[in-house]
Amino acid sequence: MQILRASEDYLEAMLMMQQEHGYIRSIDIADKLGVTKPSVTYATKRLRENGPPLRWRRAPGYITMDKDGLITLTERGMSIAASMLDRHHTLTRFLMALGVDQETAEADACKMEHDISQTSFEAICRHARDHL
Repeated sequence: MQILRASEDYLEAMLMMQQEHGYIRSIDIADKLGVTKPSVTYATKRLRENGPPLRWRRAPGYITMDKDGLITLTERGMSIAASMLDRHHTLTRFLMALGVDQETAEADACKMEHDISQTSFEAICRHARDHL
């Protein structure tokens, strides 16, 4: 199943919140991504409900949310979030090693992480490991 770029951004931000604070709240996601709280509400609804059908009920989506509004990444969500965050960090370091300033490298890595093929990403990783 193909996941939308925006959903990847939300999942990545959620993992970052979890690593930074130990918990994930909608308001923190809104602040991190520079979006409105209603946008986060809409996105989290989609991420909760998005899962393959399982006979008479739906499998867990990418996140769960408790009665207090705290968000937890499911195994599926964590897998995507960790992959995106790894790509982001790797591409940022790679661009900075090429002489790109940190702010630009961060912004460009955020764009690249979604579109770069696995083959090209692995080649960058090999090059960075062997030459940087």
